[in-house]
Amino acid sequence: MSDFLKALYIEVLPLLLQLIAVVVGLVLARVAAVAKDRWGIEIEARHREALHSAIMTGAAAALARGLRGEAAVQSAIDHAIGRGAPDAIDYFGLAADDLKVLAQSKLQAAYPLMLLSGHQTAAGEVQE
Repeated sequence: MSDFLKALYIEVLPLLLQLIAVVVGLVLARVAAVAKDRWGIEIEARHREALHSAIMTGAAAALARGLRGEAAVQSAIDHAIGRGAPDAIDYFGLAADDLKVLAQSKLQAAYPLMLLSGHQTAAGEVQE
């Protein structure tokens, strides 16, 4: 009987190890997918926040310098591309038109805030 168990053990053990390897591989693949989803979303959120913050900072700085219209839009874009969030722009693959739309919306949001704060522009005008 002991020879039979040894023979069975010798035959079944490799199959059992392969089955365990497959199960462990599936579990690891699932864990990796969950981790990628979780951290991928967090990375995307950080890039999105950095981009919006950079555009808003550039817009506020442009308005503070007395820039308006296309000059203010370009200044906000230049800030984001230069020092604000170049990695986020690359991450999302944003084109110039995308940045322009984003900058225009941030300028529209920043302008009323500047008026409420009574901010003085670079030209010496006091905004009420």
